[in-house]
Amino acid sequence: MKKILIALDYDPTAQKIAEAGYSLATAMAAEVVLLHVISDPVYYSSRDYSPIMGFNGYMDMDPIQMDSIEGLKDASIHFLEKTKKHLADPSIQTMVKEGDFADAILKAAKEVHADIIVIGSHSQKWLEKIVMGSVTEKVLSHTTVPMFVVPTKKHK
Repeated sequence: MKKILIALDYDPTAQKIAEAGYSLATAMAAEVVLLHVISDPVYYSSRDYSPIMGFNGYMDMDPIQMDSIEGLKDASIHFLEKTKKHLADPSIQTMVKEGDFADAILKAAKEVHADIIVIGSHSQKWLEKIVMGSVTEKVLSHTTVPMFVVPTKKHK
């Protein structure tokens, strides 16, 4: 295993996913690629949007910037760079893709020749989400690359 693709969204659990994927990569002496997919600009402007790992750069951005793909790309690059800094490894590569989350993850995995895809499962009822269809399930059913799924459910 030489290259690990870690797919991150802006969910507060992304730090856990990044750290788990990075630990796996370190144990295998593999390269790391952090990926963020831009899908729907409305998501970033909603009140439900919550920053992670101190990422609040989007707050300084003009709402018009956040509605533009270029503004979202800039914010995404900033987010990935903060994640890279948090992991304290300057050799980490970053990439931002646009489109459907699962399709973009699959394309990125091919593009970088990933040996493993690390992704989180935000589901409260994981099996229910798998049956109903989540990003994780779609990637799992369309890839030949092994996956490392990090459960992010909060324990009570």
